[in-house]
Amino acid sequence: MSLFDLTVRNVKRNFRLYSIYLFSMVIGVIIQFTFSSLMYNGDIMDALQNRDNFRMGVAIASVVVFVFIIFFILYANSFFMRQRKKEFGMYLLYGLSERQITMMVFYETLILSAISLVTGVLLGGILSKLFGMLLLRLMQYEQVISLSFPLQSILSTAGLFLLLAVIISVQSYIMVNRVQLMELFRAKQKSERPVRISAVLALLSVLLLVLSFAVISSGKGSVFWQDYATWSLIGVTVGIIGGTYLFFRQFAGWLLHRLSRGRKYHEGNTVLWTSSLRFQIRGNTLNLTFISLFSAAIMMLMCFMTINYKVQFDAVGRNLPNDIAYQSLDQQTNTMIDGMIRDSEHEILFHFTQEGLEVTPVTDMHAIVENPEYYTPDVLLVPEHAYNELITQRGDGEQVELQGNEAVGLAQGSDFPRVYEPGKMPDFTVRGPEQTVFKLAEIKDYAYLGWASDPVRSMLYKPAVLVISDEAYSRLAAEGTAVRKSYEIYGLSNARNAEALSREIHSIVTQTPDAYYSSFADVYSKQIESSSLMLFSSGFLALIAIFALASIIYFKQLREATDERLQYSILRKIGIDGRQIQSVIRKQLLFVFLPPLLLGVAYSWFIIKYYILDSVAGYSGLTGMTWGIMGVYFLIYLLLYLSSTNLYYKIVSENP
Repeated sequence: MSLFDLTVRNVKRNFRLYSIYLFSMVIGVIIQFTFSSLMYNGDIMDALQNRDNFRMGVAIASVVVFVFIIFFILYANSFFMRQRKKEFGMYLLYGLSERQITMMVFYETLILSAISLVTGVLLGGILSKLFGMLLLRLMQYEQVISLSFPLQSILSTAGLFLLLAVIISVQSYIMVNRVQLMELFRAKQKSERPVRISAVLALLSVLLLVLSFAVISSGKGSVFWQDYATWSLIGVTVGIIGGTYLFFRQFAGWLLHRLSRGRKYHEGNTVLWTSSLRFQIRGNTLNLTFISLFSAAIMMLMCFMTINYKVQFDAVGRNLPNDIAYQSLDQQTNTMIDGMIRDSEHEILFHFTQEGLEVTPVTDMHAIVENPEYYTPDVLLVPEHAYNELITQRGDGEQVELQGNEAVGLAQGSDFPRVYEPGKMPDFTVRGPEQTVFKLAEIKDYAYLGWASDPVRSMLYKPAVLVISDEAYSRLAAEGTAVRKSYEIYGLSNARNAEALSREIHSIVTQTPDAYYSSFADVYSKQIESSSLMLFSSGFLALIAIFALASIIYFKQLREATDERLQYSILRKIGIDGRQIQSVIRKQLLFVFLPPLLLGVAYSWFIIKYYILDSVAGYSGLTGMTWGIMGVYFLIYLLLYLSSTNLYYKIVSENP
């Protein structure tokens, strides 16, 4: 029998062991081919406004997904190697060299890769149309996607999986070459023993987790994150990782130990499932810790990307609230631009010409904005009536009522908007050239003019705006010492598709140095396309991650169930029926599945709640959407639990 024939025989004989491995590789090929084919699909490229950014994003996402696939496959291969050490020991005893065993593993990997490649490319090509339509749907583009199998995508995917086969072979050679022959024969003997339990360490695990949750729930406005951000981050990271590890290593063991001391320990089947778990704690600690943290990472990734996607649609409008706004130029140029807009396919919904006074701040700009580096160094004073007129047209309900020297600072994007009580209003002094002191009544998370934009570079800077009372504005304007600036503000129909019109107007306005120009369309397509691609990519990455998590659980249960077949055979011989054995397995696996799920949900919810949702509190429906994502993950995890209990029962029901 040749080495290749032996390889084919091994694949057939161990097909159950390889099934989840093969299935995950097929999924990996589908996703890798899908991402690659997106870059070569002409229909998709025709629909996009920012093709170069899209290609760059797809390329980065493809690399991230493939690196993840590599780590997962290497983990699976290391499991296979441990499971087959006795088999490899027999090969060495019969005269095969480590090199021949490595070649056999390489042939196995090539066979599985070939099957995965053919199946994955066929399914990926068929599904690429669906995935392409889904991506464009996320971007809100209406475009017909054709079915295609780009040769470049096939070749690149095949090359990557050939590279993966080589990496696996190197890993296999190292693992075979590092062990002795006698070790190979004894590889599957159980060496696990109960962990020495410490009540102090068990209490420490709970304390670390409670302190971590307390610091997280304090919010980023607390003293922990404002004054000691680095130390707080280190403390929370150590607390979560160390607390989780000790929770499964010590607290779980302590809890099982307490159960064993209970009066009802020997009633029912408690003694059966707890005794088995006590011996598995040592081997399960790292896996359960990893699953908890990994689950939290998956849920946080999907929640963050989905929130980012949902927020972008409103956020672009908040960042650039005016469809087109620019600093007034000479009368002839303003008339020409107005004619260009009226001749376009975009109907003018409203048009305002509004005036402001440009002054120099004396007070530190941090008093009205959180990140002064994003704003102009000068401050634009806008009269109350002009501001309210524009806001009424927008229908945003952000009108103001001011008296005397009261003022409202506009800090769009602020995490901490504030309203000051009478008598506690801070001063804000400006010079234009005479100094004037205003009383800050409020800091609004809102924009009057919004970011200055560019069709190529997107957002550039924000005008710093202070809304003042009509009385104060009239007084300053009458003095004639401040610089007056006027702005043309337009509301358009179908503004999201006004890229061509924006480019034409931008080229005219920017002929005047430092002239302000802002257009909703300049940013909308870039923001929506990028956030859609990130959500699309993270969805596939989460899919791969879930398959990896399922495989880790599958491999672990496969090994433990195989090792415990003898014990369950003895239980059947002493009269324990199949129904009772199923009950034992369900309780045993529930103790393994439930704590990582609860910890993962808790970690992800606390971080998302206090550092994402609280920052976008003005957007509706995000909390329910977050719980929906976690609910979907819970259902997937429930299916994993049910399938694992069935798999476990089938294996232990076989003759040892």
